[in-house]
This record gives sequence, structure tokens and C-alpha cells, in this order.
Amino acid sequence: MGESKPEPKPDKKRVTLRDVAEEAGVSLKTASNVINHSGRMTDSTREKVQEVIDRLGYRVNVSARNLNRGKTGFITLAVPTLTAPYLSELANRVIDAARGYGYSVYVTTYAEGSVQGAQSLLRNFNTTVSDGMILSISEVENLEAADLDVDYPLVCVGARSTHGKADHVTPDDIQEARLAAEYLFDHGATRLAVVGSRTEPEHIDSVREAVEGNAELRLRGVLEACAARGAAFDSRLVMSTGQDWTIGSGARITQQLIDSGIPFDGIVAFNDQLALGALFTLAANGISVPEQMQVIGFDNIEEAAYFQPPLTTMDSCLDWIAPTAVSRILDRIDGIRTLEPSCITTQSHVIARATTRA
Repeated sequence: MGESKPEPKPDKKRVTLRDVAEEAGVSLKTASNVINHSGRMTDSTREKVQEVIDRLGYRVNVSARNLNRGKTGFITLAVPTLTAPYLSELANRVIDAARGYGYSVYVTTYAEGSVQGAQSLLRNFNTTVSDGMILSISEVENLEAADLDVDYPLVCVGARSTHGKADHVTPDDIQEARLAAEYLFDHGATRLAVVGSRTEPEHIDSVREAVEGNAELRLRGVLEACAARGAAFDSRLVMSTGQDWTIGSGARITQQLIDSGIPFDGIVAFNDQLALGALFTLAANGISVPEQMQVIGFDNIEEAAYFQPPLTTMDSCLDWIAPTAVSRILDRIDGIRTLEPSCITTQSHVIARATTRA
């Protein structure tokens, strides 16, 4: 006959701040100051209270503390979709960054380009359940200044204009694309094709003054790199993908470029999924990479390093974007930022792998 299992002990009573104060022989105020790393006291008193906190296993009641401060302890991240690897990784990194500040994140998607899109989301935002919003603006949203002129903390990410109404955290897409094209030139490419444009070839010149939009800014960067190097740019090597930046789209557009018969030896693909599609088509046509064709993508998604051949790409800067956006929105929530909204940028760099020459 086996040994009988001991009866489970009843749940221990939750340790309160008063319990800590009484055990340490200090006032509630002093115990609170130790918890919040504030107030003036001797080191010995602070150490004594901290020892009691650790020994009793006291945990801060975050919900109650936020309620007392008039805050929910939540921020909202709104993205057009979680299907795209870049946006799902953005969500993960925002959650991690917010957790470091004791905040939780509501992640929501919106129906881009519809009546239920970002405009509706901004207008109907509920400040009783979330203290502020980080908004990833879709490429198909046409938000006006009035849409972004809200009475709650708002930080935007992405390549669309915020019209000076909200903080804007974004890499420099023009610099990023210019660097990508220059990298191909530096490693022997002479004629570039673009996969990911949303501009028809006959309207390419209009992009030279573009000020927003991932596709437009990146195409502008490629054009500037070609001009700086004195390299001819054939607009027929820019075939529009529309809003479809998937692997399948990259494969189809690359086949169309090959079928055109126009010579090219380098591909700038505006995201890694498009680049992976391009690599598939190049392999299917017996075109060797990087010997005959060099390819560079954007965003450094996880698959890029494990594809064959591993993809050269531009860093997504998500390790900068997410913590910067979270820090900025929390500063706004805490009332630290009283300056006018600003655009905060950083520069990307090339992550060299096997689809470009050494």
C-alpha cells in the first residue's frame, strides 16, 4: 500500500504592504518608498525593508497601483495584419519592451483601407481600457492630420506621414534603399531591377520627390543610388506588385522580368518575402546566385538566414523601433514629453549573406 499524500496546505494569505511595514518596524509611507525606489531614508532602513519584502514574498498589486494613478497599465498596438512576418515580430518586440516597464499590451488588427480601418480605430479608441496607442499605419490608409489629432497619447510607426500630429518612429527608408542598391553596385552589379514597386513604370519620375510610403521611399532611394553612381536605370525593370508583397508575388514579378528579355544582374526586393520569391524563380530558370544575379531584401525576417542560399538583407531596425516607440508612448502617458510631436529616425545597415558576392 503506497504512502498517502499529504493534504494540500490552504493558500497563504496575500502579503500586504501593511504586513511588510509592521514586520520591518517602519511606517507604511517608508515601506511604499522602498517599493517605488523613492523617498529619503538611510541605506540600512532601505536594506531592512527590502529584506522583509524578499522574505515575505511581497508582490506589488499592479492593478491597484495603476488604478490609484489613474492609469490602466495597458497600451494598445494596432497593426493592419499579423500575417506579415515583419508586423508579427514588431508585436512581439513591443510586448517585450512594454513588459520591462511593467506594462501589458493589447494587440489589435484593423481592416486596412475600409470604413473599419485606422481612421475608425483612432476615432473610437477607449481610454478607459488602455493608456495610449502605438499605431502601425498601413500603406493603403489615407489618414489626414485631423484623424491623428487625438486627445490621448499616440505614437506612429511605419513610412506614412503623421502630419506633425503624432510622434513618428521610423527608419530612414530612402537611406536604407540607397544603401541596398549601392551595396549591389559595390559587389559587381551593373543593372538593377526592382521587385516591390507600387508605381507603374510610366510614373517612376513622380517618385523622385516621394516623402512617404515604404515602396515609394525605397524606390526613390534606388533611383538616387543609380544617379549617384552614373548607372543607367531602365524603368521597364520596375514592375508593380501593387499591395502584394508575398513570396508568390516576388516569384511572379521576377519571372516577368526574366521574360522581358531586358538584361539585369541585380534585384532590389522591397521585403524579404519578395526576395525569397525572386530566389525561387531564379533557381527555376537556372540562373545562379550570386554568380549571375545578386539579390538583396529588406527586414531580415527569420527565414532569410535559413533559405538556400541565405539572403542578404537590410536590417529591420525592430530592435530599435519597438523600444523607442514604447519609451516614447510611456513618456507621453506619464506627461514627461511636453514638446511638439517629432519624427525619430535611425539608419539601417546591410546584413551580408550568400545572395551577394563577397
